Amino acid sequence: MPAARRTLKAQWDAAKRKKEAAENNDNATKKQPEQQQPAAAAAAAAPDSDEIKLRELRRAALEGRRKKAYQSRWLWTAGFWVWMLAVHLVGIGYFTSGFLLTRLQLEDKSLCEVPPTATAGGEGDKDILGAWSGKGTVEGGCWHPKTFERAVVVLIDALRYDFTVPVGDGAAFHDAFPFMYETAVRAPTQAFLRPFIADPPTSTLQRLKGLTTGTLPTFIDVGSSFSGTAIEEDNLLMQMKEAGKRVVHLGDDTWESLFPGYFEGNLSRPYDSFNVWDLHTVDNGVIEHIFPLMEKKDQWDLLIGHLLGVDHAGHRYGPDHPEMTKKLRQMDSFVRDLAAKIDDKTVLIVMGDHGMDSKGDHGGESDDEVQAALWMYSPKGIFGRTKPEHATPPATADIRPVNQIDLVPTVALMLGIPIPFNNLGRPIEEAFAGPRGNSWSNLAAAERVTAAGIKRYQASYYAARGMAEESASTPGSPAELWNKAEGLVSQGNWEAVYSAFAEYQRVNLARCKSLWAQFNIKNMLLGIAVMGFGVLTLLVYVSKGAEDDEAVDDPELDDAEKSLEIMGVIPDSELPVADVLERKLVAAAFLGAVPGLIGGALHAYLKGTNDYYRGAAMAALTSIATVSVSLYEVKETLLTLLPSTLWGWMAAVFTLSQSIGFASNSYTIWEDSILMFFITTFGFVTALSALRIQSLPDRYMAIYHSVLFVVLGRLASSSKLCREEQMPYCTSTYYASSTSSTSALWQLAIPFAVSLILPTIIKAYLQPTRSYEGLAPAWIGYVFRTGLFMSALYWVLDAADNGNWIPNLPEKTLKNLSVYNAQMVLGLAFVAGTTAFMWAPPCVSIVTSASKATPTRAQVAILGYGNAHGARYLLLPLNFLVSLILLSKPMGGGALALLFWQILSLVEIIDLNALSSTPIGPVMLAILGSFHFFKTGHQAVLSTIQWDSAFIPLFTVRYPWSPLAVALNTFAGQILATVCLPLLVLWKSSPKQKGLLGEVSKKLGVFVSYFAVESLATMAWAGHLRRHLMLYRVFMPRFATAAVVLVVVDLVGLGVGLAGVRVNTVAIGEVFGWAE
Repeated sequence: MPAARRTLKAQWDAAKRKKEAAENNDNATKKQPEQQQPAAAAAAAAPDSDEIKLRELRRAALEGRRKKAYQSRWLWTAGFWVWMLAVHLVGIGYFTSGFLLTRLQLEDKSLCEVPPTATAGGEGDKDILGAWSGKGTVEGGCWHPKTFERAVVVLIDALRYDFTVPVGDGAAFHDAFPFMYETAVRAPTQAFLRPFIADPPTSTLQRLKGLTTGTLPTFIDVGSSFSGTAIEEDNLLMQMKEAGKRVVHLGDDTWESLFPGYFEGNLSRPYDSFNVWDLHTVDNGVIEHIFPLMEKKDQWDLLIGHLLGVDHAGHRYGPDHPEMTKKLRQMDSFVRDLAAKIDDKTVLIVMGDHGMDSKGDHGGESDDEVQAALWMYSPKGIFGRTKPEHATPPATADIRPVNQIDLVPTVALMLGIPIPFNNLGRPIEEAFAGPRGNSWSNLAAAERVTAAGIKRYQASYYAARGMAEESASTPGSPAELWNKAEGLVSQGNWEAVYSAFAEYQRVNLARCKSLWAQFNIKNMLLGIAVMGFGVLTLLVYVSKGAEDDEAVDDPELDDAEKSLEIMGVIPDSELPVADVLERKLVAAAFLGAVPGLIGGALHAYLKGTNDYYRGAAMAALTSIATVSVSLYEVKETLLTLLPSTLWGWMAAVFTLSQSIGFASNSYTIWEDSILMFFITTFGFVTALSALRIQSLPDRYMAIYHSVLFVVLGRLASSSKLCREEQMPYCTSTYYASSTSSTSALWQLAIPFAVSLILPTIIKAYLQPTRSYEGLAPAWIGYVFRTGLFMSALYWVLDAADNGNWIPNLPEKTLKNLSVYNAQMVLGLAFVAGTTAFMWAPPCVSIVTSASKATPTRAQVAILGYGNAHGARYLLLPLNFLVSLILLSKPMGGGALALLFWQILSLVEIIDLNALSSTPIGPVMLAILGSFHFFKTGHQAVLSTIQWDSAFIPLFTVRYPWSPLAVALNTFAGQILATVCLPLLVLWKSSPKQKGLLGEVSKKLGVFVSYFAVESLATMAWAGHLRRHLMLYRVFMPRFATAAVVLVVVDLVGLGVGLAGVRVNTVAIGEVFGWAE
């Protein structure tokens, strides 16, 4: 036991002994005649020492048994929540495996000596181009006459198309990169510029897969994943390597993870790609090393330079910022200088892998995110246009766009290597039309050999999947279009041949997209079933706990019972060792899972399907069934699930209406407004309910907190980050502007206001119960306030660094100061804070004095006794609050402070209106967490993830800390709400309060049920609307958000909430004794 806790216990024991001695003295005096009273008093004052020691030993033994019983029950309760987490993971995993699109990765490789036209049923390229020098070899061109000996590929990450064309609107991101447009206009045979359209998801890793393989990356590629594992299917770099060509890479190190062993190690220079705070290191490194390599053309055949400054400027500042202008001008100068080094044997390709939205983020499928730029240049002058009006680059990305997968066959044919086997793209017209734009035979030959490769791939894919191809007799089928195009070859009308094969490619691409949009309905239904039955079981557990956890809170009865136990009246064997319900549920879950695992494995073995993973789903279902049987009879269970009070119905209506609404894309888009309506409704109803409170002070306080609850929600709603679909009916206020990713100067004052005001507000909530005692004044008044002030200071240092407020400082000085400052805040919150929470005594003070009425009797006053559990547990959420405020932008930190204030008002509302036995408290806490997810600058879309939060406490990416920082930033609202959940039970609970663990578990069940129902609903609606136009823009991201939030809530509720309750209960029990 810690020294501080031991001291407080000694004070408590001494005070009890004085009181007991005084009571014994009074009792002895009353029982004796007046003449014997002095002697009796003396006898009572000197009790038998052996009896005292015996009572103390019995008391210690009783406390030990109760502590052991509590710890055992806590372990069984934790085991139940581990099982529930496993059920949720299985349900989400199975639905995801059937819902996210998959593509079989073929291992076939294209060979130089085997052109696809030789096996496609055609007459061969001789009918179009005839023989050329070196035909069928890498030196002359495997499948098409070779155009260039080498290529320089410059990938400017997030180069949006409108960054490269004249606009004239004065925006910081326009008209700063004119060289490529001017060159294409001035010398159209040497250069062309076109929109370069990415296929979502617009993440760099997935885009690089498409740019090198020519395939459409789906959300889950069989044999690959988001983790950046090596690309094993046929690709451009693999073909270069097989042809004996040398590839050099400079810049983004993502290439190294995708193509390990492909690059010349003595010449390549990879750089960390994830540090979005660093605008210059990667770019300067590429520029520094690429120009010397241009003088050593005999040492490489493909030179790749991947620059990240434009992308990082967008993430850090947003596109409409002077730093973006500087970065685009640097790129313009770089490309201008590089083009001067290009000779006739080399082609220069400059492109973006994706664009960026108005805030500088990407990942989704909005127009700004998918519209990149593509520019090709060679002084050789071989580029052409088939129409005169195509000579000028398109004014917008909607005109004559090029699919990014089209780059793959274009580069392969220009360099004379085979087109990768899985390619679905088509040759870019300008590269094969000839300087005069009339080389239709060359265009037709390039289009035909590419189409033949697509036909070959399609046949192999259908065969691997065991599917039958469409018949050529089907009108409009790819087979019918192929035969039609082949029939034109003998006629010599090369323009018609080119158009016919282009149409074949277009239709075949659409068919492949449709083929990969085949959902696994069985897995989806299995996931929904696991999740649905899991929700039902959780609700039954909550309703069962409502009866089992009811305990009579009678101090006198508890003291009498404890005295009998100390005296040995109650046998040790009758004392509870562990909670029967949780132990029985965990045992049932384990025993039920075993036959499910065996049955799933046996089914896979006998059927020969090798889908052994189905055992996890079967185990989940069978364990749910056995747990449900263990809870109670079905008839009684179903009846207890129905609400019986106004508050129960309100909680059910809020949860179900929220979940039903996810079927509407407009409802999902405006979800934050719906949550604000729920908050307002709850505040209004509780204010009306408060009018029935008999005590006037309690009535006024209840009304005050209800009104405050709504007002704080309205104030928090002023923080907005609008999604694209909300425009123009929404105005973003989270950043300095809708096109910025930095905070305005006035927003920097918010964290300082929080550090000044919030500790005082918390103190005001503790003082009515005299709970601002013990560690509370020092921790809240000084440590917590200091942490908030240092968090505010971080954002000032960050703004000074971003805005270059002190230009004469050495480079990275402010960045170093800000990172070290952030590390100190996190150390203060998690290291010092966790240590203090684990070892601190209760937030009480014990005062012993003589009674005014009876001076001979001791009067013991325990300041903070009535809120001993709640006041001490409050220290844990405060530690999390400091760290979450630090990791959120200034507006987000202000929203989190308002969230915490709302939570304190909520627990007061629950207490004053006597609503602790209803489910409305946990449901409203869940709604608050969801509401503030939006108020901290997030939406249910990938592009609103604030990746820069990973670099608040770090200089570079470090696992697992960088992902953990991003998770804390993204789900700050839900995490804080989960950590605060036990306050709904512990607030204003005295040390003698029984059944706290069971009540906390029950409240956690209601809380998790809200998010589980939300996850189940988004699953069901996403599955039902899987062909909806807005599936991947609205419904799928909302499902993914709900799934991740549910897992986060499960983990935090178990690892922080329940663990915190255990630590808190031990601290209270060691001082005041165990209540149960």
